[in-house]
Amino acid sequence: MLSNNTLRNLSSSFSRLGKLQDQLSTGKKINRPSDDPVVAMKGMGYRTDLNRIQQYQRNIGEVKNWIDSTDDALDKGIQALQKIRELVVQGNNGTLEENQRKYIATEVAQLKEHLSNIGDTKVGGKYIFNGLETNQAPSEVGFQDGDIQLEVFQGIKIQVNTSGKALFQDSGLMSDIDKLLNDLNSNNTSSLGDSIASMEKHIDNFITARANIGARQNRVELMEERLSSQEVFSSRILSDNEDIDIEKVIVEMTTQESIHRAALGIGARIMQPTLMDFLR
Repeated sequence: MLSNNTLRNLSSSFSRLGKLQDQLSTGKKINRPSDDPVVAMKGMGYRTDLNRIQQYQRNIGEVKNWIDSTDDALDKGIQALQKIRELVVQGNNGTLEENQRKYIATEVAQLKEHLSNIGDTKVGGKYIFNGLETNQAPSEVGFQDGDIQLEVFQGIKIQVNTSGKALFQDSGLMSDIDKLLNDLNSNNTSSLGDSIASMEKHIDNFITARANIGARQNRVELMEERLSSQEVFSSRILSDNEDIDIEKVIVEMTTQESIHRAALGIGARIMQPTLMDFLR
């Protein structure tokens, strides 16, 4: 009976010592669900929350890529339109000769091509101004409709694209530039004043779209800060649930080692040699 009790106690002490060694090696309170089912179940829930937050952060990164690229494209579009307006004002000068207006038309044609290239802006292989048809170039198939939204928090979505159809197609931008080119090449100055007004209208459209982008950028920054705080909070909860207190476990390990050595010493004294040991 003494032998069995001693072996059972030594086995229990050794198991406790092994568990503490595992905790120090991994830094975790449990290494398998059976160690503590409650901690394991809570950990699964906390880890799911953390993974969801990290996915939202990846979505935020994608949103920023789209919005920042759109903002840059609109800025370049505004610059091109302002340059066209300046050229129209220059072409409307009555002292210019016919050839000089043709030179201006050549420069306007280059700016029109530049605007077309802006309409074909791509981010990550996707055309950002072509609605839901992101795999097709607007210059080839025409601008399409559709809003693209990404979820940046539970139940919260942000539109990442801007309607190229409204800016480039429905507004009559390209047709207005074509009319301007015809007037300049034919030396028709009677409607250049109208072209100035139309260019100002298109500039206003681009500025309005860029202002909308700026508002979305501000919202994305706020959501990014919120997600960062949520990630810190969720990581701390997960750590509190699963991670060990290193100092505490080291103290428990040292104490358990002393207990185990004492148990071994006591067991050696209890199980003394018997007469049969000498008869062998």
